[in-house]
Amino acid sequence: MNTLSYKTVSANKATVNKEWVIIDAEGAVLGRLATLVASMLRGKHKTNFTPHVDCGDNVVVINAEKVVLTGEKWSDKEYVRYTGYPGGQRFTTAEKMMKKNPIGLVENAVKGMLPKNRLGRAIYKNMHVYAGSSHPHEAQKPKKIEIKNK
Repeated sequence: MNTLSYKTVSANKATVNKEWVIIDAEGAVLGRLATLVASMLRGKHKTNFTPHVDCGDNVVVINAEKVVLTGEKWSDKEYVRYTGYPGGQRFTTAEKMMKKNPIGLVENAVKGMLPKNRLGRAIYKNMHVYAGSSHPHEAQKPKKIEIKNK
């Protein structure tokens, strides 16, 4: 019989190969950066991507305070949170959030692009965001990833 002998490779916890990558967010557009980071965290760039397994890389994002928003998003984009009390819905603009917590801006954008289940919560823990250019992950020897359109 003359058939192809290709097998579908399904990754699992034991066979997955996780690497460390570093992404410099300086001058990067927030949404485009978040899309790249979410894809790397999920593992969609790998040939053995399996949707129900954490097969993505560990991503370190540096210079989060130098991220860029286009148009009027600094003043128009609103982030909503809820305190847990009646009438406790609070709104803040992207500009105020950047001054108060620049790391939260990037984390919020990436978290919204991950699955809303326990796998998404596990994948989210593989992301490390820092406001400055220094980070404590030098021992892992992260590989630098360039963003194409800064």
